[in-house]
Amino acid sequence: MPIAIKNEKIDLSSETKTEEFALEFLKKIKPQDVIFLYGEMGVGKTTFVKYLINGFQKENNEIITEVTSPTFNILNEYQIKKIKINHYDLYRLNSADELKNLNLFDDKFNSITLIEWPQKIIEKPKQLIELSFEYAKDYKKRFVQVKGLSL
Repeated sequence: MPIAIKNEKIDLSSETKTEEFALEFLKKIKPQDVIFLYGEMGVGKTTFVKYLINGFQKENNEIITEVTSPTFNILNEYQIKKIKINHYDLYRLNSADELKNLNLFDDKFNSITLIEWPQKIIEKPKQLIELSFEYAKDYKKRFVQVKGLSL
């Protein structure tokens, strides 16, 4: 997996490339990290999260679990040893007011927080990693740009 330069687009046009990127990304993150995932529906955000969580499970000799989109229940939690991964999907929320009861950033000490559709969040955390997933014009290729983390 090539090292990304600031503002460089990383090709994720295949599941293999998405998995490679997720495993490389996994080496760089740590507890307390908050990761925003931007991008259209179907562009690969949840697929990336699946490979990230499954990679973390493998690394810690845990059972590999199914990782699904939390679109309907808003939050899926994965406990891996002492680390909890909170995977949010805010797509169904209609306003920033609905975020109040979620306490998105309260449980930071031993957790990694992944948030799909973070556009409704008004106050972003200071330490933030942003992944912007996008299609090429012909929709045959997919890319991601990373902000807030050097790969």
